[in-house]
Amino acid sequence: MNVENRYSRHELLTEIGPEGQKKISASKVLVIGAGGLGSPASLYLAGAGVGKLTIVDADIVDVTNLQRQVIHSMATVGVPKALSAKVHLQSFNPDVNVVALMTRPDKNLLTMLVREHDVVLDCTDNTDSRYLTNEICRTEKKPLVTAGVVRFDGQITVFDFRDDNSPCYACIFPNHEGNDEKASTKGVFAPLVGMLGCMQAAEALKIIGEFGTPLVGKLLTVDAATMQWHQYKYSRTDECPLCGCGGNK
Repeated sequence: MNVENRYSRHELLTEIGPEGQKKISASKVLVIGAGGLGSPASLYLAGAGVGKLTIVDADIVDVTNLQRQVIHSMATVGVPKALSAKVHLQSFNPDVNVVALMTRPDKNLLTMLVREHDVVLDCTDNTDSRYLTNEICRTEKKPLVTAGVVRFDGQITVFDFRDDNSPCYACIFPNHEGNDEKASTKGVFAPLVGMLGCMQAAEALKIIGEFGTPLVGKLLTVDAATMQWHQYKYSRTDECPLCGCGGNK
């Protein structure tokens, strides 16, 4: 396979070029969740030629997933999502080393995984996982790209913990009540997870390739029913249990 030809459209971009593509090809990306967000995110990361792509998901493909989780198919219903994703991604781009972990990682395993990768994508649908991933990425000083979708509402932001002054997920959402709104109970507009998952991949590639301006300190939201976008700036706050007065500044 002619690798240069495969990635030539990236190399034509002055912001990326051959050097930027080399950085992408040498990168290691951790995607937590192979569902609605993780499906498009991992597809575009694989298409871009990241060196190593680790997919973590303990769930099994269900027929109700296929409305939006485009990496899976009827042929993989009943198959672990991480394995289904790996098979698809490796056939899509054999240049990429795809690792499938069919587990819900505890803090020790997740810490080890975060430590071994360059960028982390939180593609989960529960607050407990988001808080834990945020805490570990903050400790390990690894960039974190997080997004969330329910009904017609989506949001995305980036925390670059390589900067000691970076705010974190708990700075935006300091009060964790454990009441998650999920697609299984609230519904979700299928194209919206595709939009946000692709944006997660884009933010990760900008960090890896060192081009553009990632969404650090900016929360981007969208109402897909009206296609209204809003951007909110945020910073570290004293109310944050990690960054503020109650945590480790």
